[in-house]
Amino acid sequence: MNEDKVEGVAIANLIGADESSIVGWVYRWSTGALAVMWGIDGPQPVSGAQPDLSEDQKQEIDFDALTRIRRGDNR
Repeated sequence: MNEDKVEGVAIANLIGADESSIVGWVYRWSTGALAVMWGIDGPQPVSGAQPDLSEDQKQEIDFDALTRIRRGDNR
């Protein structure tokens, strides 16, 4: 891998408030950082992650805040 190139891999699907749709993904970057990538509709309320994330991972992406997103929020 090129040392200047940062790569990421999806480690979990973010499940929407309807508990069935995938509204985004959690990525782990080659730097070790986690980040959220939203689907085409942008930020949506999240009800869970599959597979489930550890408490440390949830804290890093502020999972609690993801569950409180209202449609139309620009987060």
